[in-house]
Amino acid sequence: VSSTCLIFLCRTSSAGAAGPRLNNDRLYKFSYTTEVLVDRAKGSKDGSAGYRISSDVDVNLVWRDPSSKDDQLIQLVISNVKIKNVAPRSAKKNIFHGATTQSLLGEKKLAALERPFMVHLKNGKVSSFYCYKAEPASIKNLKRGVASLLQVQCRSGKVIENDVSGRCTVEYKAAQGQVTRTKALETCKTAETGFTTYIQVLGVSGESSSVTVFTLEDGFIKSAIAKETHILAVNARRTTAAKIVSRQSLTLVAIEAGPFEAAGKNVASVVKSLDEKLFAVGVTLLFFLSFPFLSVQKQFEPDSLSKAIAPRSFLALIQSIRKASKDEILQVLKRSSKTALPQVVDAVTSSQTPDSLDAMLQFLNFADPKGLVLQERFLYACGFASHPNERMLQALVDISKGKIGSKDIKESVVIIMGAIVHKLCQKGGCELPTVVEVKKMILEGPDSTQVVSDIQMYLLALKNSLLPEAIPLFSKYAESEVGAYCTISLTALQRYDVALITDEVKQTVNRVYHQNRRVYEKNVRAAAADVVFSSNPSYMEVKNVLLSIGNLPKELNKYMLSKVKDILHFEMPARWVMGFTFDLIFFVLAIGLGFVPTLGLDILYSGSGVLRRSNMNIYGASNGALLHGLQVAIEAQGMESLIAAKPDEGEEDLESFAGMSALLFDVQLRPVTFFKGYSDLMSKMFSMSGEPMNVVKGLILLTDHSQVIQLQSGLKANAEFQGGLAIDISGGMEVSLWYRESKTSVNNRGAMVVTGNVTVDMDFVRTGMEVSFETEASLDFITTVQFSEYPFLVCMQMDKTTFPFSESLTKYESLPSGKSYVSRRGHKQLLPGSEFPLHQENSNMCKRVFDSDW
Repeated sequence: VSSTCLIFLCRTSSAGAAGPRLNNDRLYKFSYTTEVLVDRAKGSKDGSAGYRISSDVDVNLVWRDPSSKDDQLIQLVISNVKIKNVAPRSAKKNIFHGATTQSLLGEKKLAALERPFMVHLKNGKVSSFYCYKAEPASIKNLKRGVASLLQVQCRSGKVIENDVSGRCTVEYKAAQGQVTRTKALETCKTAETGFTTYIQVLGVSGESSSVTVFTLEDGFIKSAIAKETHILAVNARRTTAAKIVSRQSLTLVAIEAGPFEAAGKNVASVVKSLDEKLFAVGVTLLFFLSFPFLSVQKQFEPDSLSKAIAPRSFLALIQSIRKASKDEILQVLKRSSKTALPQVVDAVTSSQTPDSLDAMLQFLNFADPKGLVLQERFLYACGFASHPNERMLQALVDISKGKIGSKDIKESVVIIMGAIVHKLCQKGGCELPTVVEVKKMILEGPDSTQVVSDIQMYLLALKNSLLPEAIPLFSKYAESEVGAYCTISLTALQRYDVALITDEVKQTVNRVYHQNRRVYEKNVRAAAADVVFSSNPSYMEVKNVLLSIGNLPKELNKYMLSKVKDILHFEMPARWVMGFTFDLIFFVLAIGLGFVPTLGLDILYSGSGVLRRSNMNIYGASNGALLHGLQVAIEAQGMESLIAAKPDEGEEDLESFAGMSALLFDVQLRPVTFFKGYSDLMSKMFSMSGEPMNVVKGLILLTDHSQVIQLQSGLKANAEFQGGLAIDISGGMEVSLWYRESKTSVNNRGAMVVTGNVTVDMDFVRTGMEVSFETEASLDFITTVQFSEYPFLVCMQMDKTTFPFSESLTKYESLPSGKSYVSRRGHKQLLPGSEFPLHQENSNMCKRVFDSDW
């Protein structure tokens, strides 16, 4: 095509940067292709799933505003449409083999696609889009994709543009011979936004780019080539990722004689005079429902909670429930077997739709004390919700104001409300009316009652909420005469951002550790020391703590030495002041009282050698974010009366007690009591079955990411990433007076499945991929204490069994007729189990306990 008859002349005017102009009585003939492919992040085009749509596109000027040459009405006609694979493929693997465009689209859709449509182009921007109102949304979107390549300006700069992708910030760079348009996809505002997990470590992160290059010749545009890429990856495992690539190409083929410009005063009147059936519709993407492709597995077996089938079924059921009505969900609940019902409750609650919440509230009767298991599974699922809303919180408020048959459930309701408040505040919803109501209730709660269990309940709710306003309360209760209040408050303070821990709070914590006002239990002082070390301590604070070591009770000395050595090894916040007092550390270490725990394990004994507190922590990190994945703490007190031993200072009047507390994925759960009081201990000792007591059991939705990606081509991609965890944490304590031995155990069983499904779904063809990984694991921590001789013998064991790990990648293409292509690949491996070595002192002790070679 010679330079005298090229298509669009790019000019600038006093009104700003102008765009392309069409000449009168000319028909501009283009070839157009758009293709989409999906694959793993580093996949090549040849191995991708996807399809290509190609066609001819005729363009002509319909009308121009006499007062502005850059105000134009343009008609476009698509013809000769073909749909093929993106890469060559054998007939057996080619779902389009033997198919015609009409058989794929259907006669009505093909006719709609080939029906003329119009675009109002003003100063290079698409102002309006005209087509038949009854046309399918998928067809309108394909037409919008073609129109998006007519939108260009010839002057460099940033502007806000509306196109099929939404309302986006776009940067133009004009150089001799071409204009490059770069769209900042992260700025695009669309009708569908989706949601994601509030915890970054468990979330999904993405990278996106969109670049269109317009080729010019003598100021005219000859072609437009666009490429758009989206990569989504699971933060917890970056190799579990998917890539979507969309390409468009519009190339001028010829210019022929065409229709003359129509007369008229404005665009609306011209359009109406040419075709009364044409209507102005939005420039951005329309949404449509697609046909279902994937079946949903609905089977749950409680014995399989440590198997990968449980979380995989859980995720599939969630997807199904999110499309179901309240009545349909109620039928699923009512028809579930007694053994499967708790798992179904997990899935229904985790779906987090209005219908699923209504179904659960109607199904559960909180006045019935016999329904404790299902009620607590519902509450825990609310606490772990990936994107809770105010309505879920209001539902718990209503439950708390109604009749509740179980005191445990009453406590769990309030404690979980604190967790939801925290998540809503993280999303900027701290001033929502229900959030304000709950904040007032839990902030005023501790001082509104004298009931010990109620005060603990409110403190635990505040610990979950992480409200800055609760810090003065925690500071107050950290100096309480009740050890449980102190421990909860101090462990809560440790969870706050260091910037919120004021000098006044630090002074309080130091007073507790150094016992300036009263004598405290050892576990309280240990918790205070943890806060000191994690709150950017001053030189003097660290020096005073280190100087205290050696003057502490023996077991607290050991605990403090282990903390100091951990800080040095892992460079925790107090590391910078350690250099000033390194000489003191060597002096203290020379006492030879300490050991270095591993795997986030802290253990504190009483002076008589009985376990006082064990605290196991597992953290996860990703992209600089830290997640407190699991904390299991076993606490015992007042056991000295059983073995005729002398209690430690400050613990002379403590009631016999043993219990367990769990913090799971940043959510504090209701603590579990093994026994309380001497009579309760004796009763349970004689009735002990040896079976552990359940602490946490169920299915948890960890990763939950839903995103609609509106491609510039007019195609729509849907990305769904879900991660499910089946977990069974139990613990127990056995005491044998006959054998003079006690044993505590924490058993962690679990299975995890993460799946990512990305689909590009038109109503006549679907292509997509699924990436996934799954694993099963167990970790046991057992502490055996023999008190038949003094000092007592204590052996700790931590075992990890051999566990499987597998990854898979599935790519697929499918037609409504059922014809499909599927490609699968993956690998499996067994990771060996092991017994974690804790420290040499422990190994020596275990040799004596079991009289065997270690």
